[in-house]
Parts: sequence; C-alpha cells; structure tokens
Amino acid sequence: MRMISRIGDWFDRRLQLAAPIREAAEHPVPRNSASWWYVFGSAALTIFILQVVTGILLALIYVPSAAEAWNSLQALNHDVTLGWFIRALHGWGSNFMVAIVLIHMTQVFLFGAYKFPRELTWIVGVFLLLMTLGMAFSGQVMRFDQDAYWGLGIGASISSRIPIIGPAVVKLLLGGPIIAGATLSRFFAIHVFLIPGLLIAFVSLHLLMVLKLGINEWPMPGRLVRRATYESEYRELTKKDGAPFVPSAIWKDLFFAGLILLSIAACALYFGPFGPSGVPDPTIIQTVPKPDFFFLWLYALLSLLPPSLETPALLIGPVVVILALLLLPFLSGEGEKSWRRRPIAVLTVLLVAVTLGTFTHLAEFAPWSPHMNAWSGDPIPQQFLHGTTALERQGALVFQVKQCRNCHALGNSGGHRGPNLDSVAVRLTHDQLIRQVIQGGGNMPAYGKNLSPAETTALVAFLRTLHPPGQAPARDAARDLALGDAHEKGPAAQP
Repeated sequence: MRMISRIGDWFDRRLQLAAPIREAAEHPVPRNSASWWYVFGSAALTIFILQVVTGILLALIYVPSAAEAWNSLQALNHDVTLGWFIRALHGWGSNFMVAIVLIHMTQVFLFGAYKFPRELTWIVGVFLLLMTLGMAFSGQVMRFDQDAYWGLGIGASISSRIPIIGPAVVKLLLGGPIIAGATLSRFFAIHVFLIPGLLIAFVSLHLLMVLKLGINEWPMPGRLVRRATYESEYRELTKKDGAPFVPSAIWKDLFFAGLILLSIAACALYFGPFGPSGVPDPTIIQTVPKPDFFFLWLYALLSLLPPSLETPALLIGPVVVILALLLLPFLSGEGEKSWRRRPIAVLTVLLVAVTLGTFTHLAEFAPWSPHMNAWSGDPIPQQFLHGTTALERQGALVFQVKQCRNCHALGNSGGHRGPNLDSVAVRLTHDQLIRQVIQGGGNMPAYGKNLSPAETTALVAFLRTLHPPGQAPARDAARDLALGDAHEKGPAAQP
C-alpha cells in the first residue's frame, strides 16, 4: 500500500489530477436527485465506452474494402475465437445506446432540465443524440451486405433531394457519383474516427457543464425557475439538502450501468450478431432492404407516403424537429419544471412515442416504396418495337435481359419502384439517359459496371424511342446551339 501511495503521489505531482477528481466525486447534488430517474446519462456513457472497446477489437480484423468487408465479417463470425460475440456486443450495444440516449432526452425534457441555466447542456445533448443516430446508421453500412447497399442507396437518394447542395452531399458521402469501394472507406472513416471523436469532445463538454452547473433538482410543483434567483436558490438547496455524488448517488448509476451491460451481453449470447446478409450486388433488385430497428419508422413513413409528399417530409420534417429541439430552452427557459403542471409536454412525449411505435410496427408489413411486383419475363409490348432499327431492337433486348421491367412499367405492365418509361425520352435528353443508366440515382442502382459500352449505347437508343406519337424526344438546347454555331463557322471550327 505504501508503494502504491508513493507511485500515486509521483504521478499526481506531475499531472495534478487528484484535486479535480476529488472535487468531481464529492460535488454536492440535491438529495432527491440521487434517484433511479437520474441513471440514464451514466448508462449511456458506459455503453459508449463498451462501443469504443469492442470497435477497436473489431477494427483489428475488419477490412474496409468493398471486396473484403463481407468476407472479413464472415471470418469474425466463424473463424475468429469469440469474434461473433464481439460483433454481437457491438451491434446490440448500438441499439441499447440509441434507446438509453432517447430515454435520457425524454427524462430531461419531462423534468425541465433544459431550462436556465442548462440551455447549452441541452443543446449539446441534442447533438449527442444526432451523432448517436449517425453512428448507428454508419455502423449498418459497415456490414456492406445487401441491406446495407440498398439502404445506403436510399440514404444517398434522400441526400440528393437537398436543394442546390444535394449532388455535392452525395459525392461527399459516397466518395463519388456511385456506391463503390471509396464509399466504404469514406463511411469507415466517419464511423471509426469522425463521429467517435466528436462524441468524445461533446461528452466531455456535457460532463463539464453537469459538474459546473450541478445536477437538475427534483422538479417540485410550484418551484419556478427564475433567471434572477435560480442559481442562488440552487446553491442554497445543495447546502441544506445536498449529498456528495460519491457515494450517495453513484451506487445507483453503477448498479444500473452493470444491469445494462448484462442485458447487452444476454442479447448478444441469445440473438447473436446482426448479419451480414447476402453479398452486396446492385444487379439483384428482388430485395426488400430494411434498416436497423431504430430507423424502421422512417422506412415505414417512406413506404406509406404518396411519392409527391416524400421530398417535403424528408427535407422539411427533420429540419423543423431539430430546430424545435434547439430552440426549446430559449422559448421555454423559465417557469414550471414539474411534468404534473406541464400537460403539453406530457402529451407531446406520448404523441411522439405512439407515432414512432405505430410506424415501427407498420414497417413489418409496409412494402418498400414504390411497390415492386412485376415479372420481367413477359415480352415487351409490340407497339414499342414497331418501326425500330436494329440497334434499337438490340437495346430492347438489353432492356429485357437486364430485367429493367422489374422496376419500370412499359405500357400497362412492369414494376412501379421506378418511374413509368412510356415517355422517358420526353423527360430526359440523350446525355441524361446515359448518365442515369451508368451512374444511377434515386432508388436506381448504377449499372455502369454491369453494361458494356455497346450495351449502354443500344439501351439508350431504345429508350430514346419511348415518347408519345407526334412528340419529339427531349433535346439539349445548349448543345444544339453550340453545334449550330460550329456548323456556321465551318469544318475548321468543329472539334
């Protein structure tokens, strides 16, 4: 013991950490705050530490390569000792962390802990929630299986709808115009370095503010928050009816955190790791990708909304919700904290919980929007082949062989995942058709690697014939003008 004390003194003289640690451990908290209702923040921190440890262990084996990611996960599941268990701990830890952070935010909201002087603590908590959701989504991409591939495609489609900066955001996420090897490397860096680094910084700031401002007192009906008097009243409360955090409150935090860790381990042992499912293949379109549990409500929302409402819901809804959360402490920074005298707050929580629960339940039955129930073996209707050239008929054959009608309707038959193609030549120019086929977009995968240049040329030639009788195909006016100027200047001016 004497040797340990001497070693501790040696380090403390150089690091000067003993006093801050003692101050943090012994800082007074209102006695009523040493409650089971106040254990969720420390539980979330414990799970985050578990995620960091298991993530480091997985990174020793995982290969962030489009060609090897799926195989490395198979090796972890079947070849590495306890690799499947570490994967399961990491996967279930992610689900538990999202759940605990959501519960913690709800508890803070109902207890009025976002009010003065803890406005910034709440704002940092909102960003922590968003980053936790980002970790969960990027973690699903790391599996890089069939669900991850198509889920990422849907995520890219959502990002592409952002006005003005949409294409730039897609390139930033995917590392290019299509989902490829650079995409997985990009998301690996986001999942392993960027978001965890931000989480560590924001968690540190969050804990610092909790220590400096104190833990929110138990919300008593009639005890109002006033900016002029709250801080002095809080100090008086901790003097009269306060207790040191250690040991008065910490034992509940430790007990609950231990219970959560045991629950994660039990789920990992019983249910095992998540995936991976099939090898990612953009040519396999008979798939119904579903996100992980906490994003199922969004899946159901997109499945059930009319197509005309998808973009407004995706672009306006999240912005409104995030702004409301960020502005909440400034719009309601004083007054009652007790939920018993804040019926609107209670009704809001119940409404959100019922809505998310309902959509999550509906996700088990909702089809992937748009519906896909076509059979590509039916021949292309004769009216679309009448009077076509040999090249255009070759394109029709490519259209049939590549099963394009599983997603697109032609005439009165075909799928409805993608738009009807009866008049696609009126909507898209020649160059736009080529770009759409090669690079994809929306829910459509990129077929650039699955079609030869000759097949692409023939397919686009056939698509150019799909326009109503008497209506000319779409043309690029700027390109026609440039070609016209070149012809007027003579052969020397042409490229």
